[in-house]
Amino acid sequence: MFQSNLKVGFAYVALLAALGLTTVQAQNSQVKNVVLVHGAWADGSGWKGVYDILVKDGYNVSIVQEPETSFKDDVAATKRVLALQDGPCILVAHSYGGSVITEAGNDPSVVGLVYIAAHMPDAGEKESEDGNRFPSDLAKSGAIKKTPDGFTYIDPTRFHELFAADLPADRAAFMARSQVLNYADNFSATITTAAWRSKPSWMAVATKDRTINPDLERWYAKRANSHTVEIEGASHCVYASRPKEVAALIEDAATHAR
Repeated sequence: MFQSNLKVGFAYVALLAALGLTTVQAQNSQVKNVVLVHGAWADGSGWKGVYDILVKDGYNVSIVQEPETSFKDDVAATKRVLALQDGPCILVAHSYGGSVITEAGNDPSVVGLVYIAAHMPDAGEKESEDGNRFPSDLAKSGAIKKTPDGFTYIDPTRFHELFAADLPADRAAFMARSQVLNYADNFSATITTAAWRSKPSWMAVATKDRTINPDLERWYAKRANSHTVEIEGASHCVYASRPKEVAALIEDAATHAR
């Protein structure tokens, strides 16, 4: 009887050890590095809410500050941050940043791509041409202005309604007055190799997006066979206005990307 109980005890301990090992392996397989890339007319500070959630949940988060002076410069800025990572990472982008990570995401450290209301061109494509498939309210509004030296911005008096309708007016006003002007030619940069063709991707569709047509976001996601969520009522500024939903999608990518 004693020997029988002893064998049962050893078997139970072995089972617990195996379960513990499985848990550790699962935790170790989860990607812990996340790199966030902003879009046109914005900067990295808009990611603050998402950053706070991810850091609290144990992720190592880096934020790229693109100069928006050329597409090449923005890709280089992203690759510069990727080079600082200590292991595999999830590369995340909003808006125009989606074009940037589609190019920069070919870096070997990137194991998954997350597009937040973002462009997702294929090789040989330009986001400006893709936008013509499903024109946005912003594109039809005349609210995109250009400086004499070729940089674009959104008319500050229209910024709230067209870019950040679900943010408080005072916060949207600050964003409108702190825009990073984006060189116009950046929107016409041609993708050479689309990273999503060889790596898994996720897409958050902002259903009330007036800067990129939600139907274009859906079209991109379907073509890429992306894991897709729709964030109901969200504006283009979904990364700032709905950080919980955005962070949840990023964590899903970190858990399942290989």
